[in-house]
Amino acid sequence: MARDRRERPKRRGGWRFRRKKKCSFCVNKIDSVDYKDVAILRQYISNRGKIKPRRKTGVCARHQRRLALGIKRARHIALLPYTVEHAPGS
Repeated sequence: MARDRRERPKRRGGWRFRRKKKCSFCVNKIDSVDYKDVAILRQYISNRGKIKPRRKTGVCARHQRRLALGIKRARHIALLPYTVEHAPGS
C-alpha cells in the first residue's frame, strides 16, 4: 500500500541557498600541487587522517586528483602521517 504524499514527515529547515565553493588552486592559479608543501596539504586532511572529499573542500576534479597524489607522496616519505596515532604529540 503506497503512502500518500501528505503523510510524509516534513523536513526541518527546508532548502537553503548555498554558494558554490571555488577551487582555491584555480583561483590562485596554482597549476601543480607540490607534495613538499605540507602546510597546504594539511588543510585537505581531516583530523582522522583521511583525505577530505571534493564536496567538502570545493576543489575541482583535476586538482583533487593531484592533491590526493601529493598527499600520498608526502605520506610515503613521512612528511605527513597516515593516521592520527602516527602524528607527533598524540
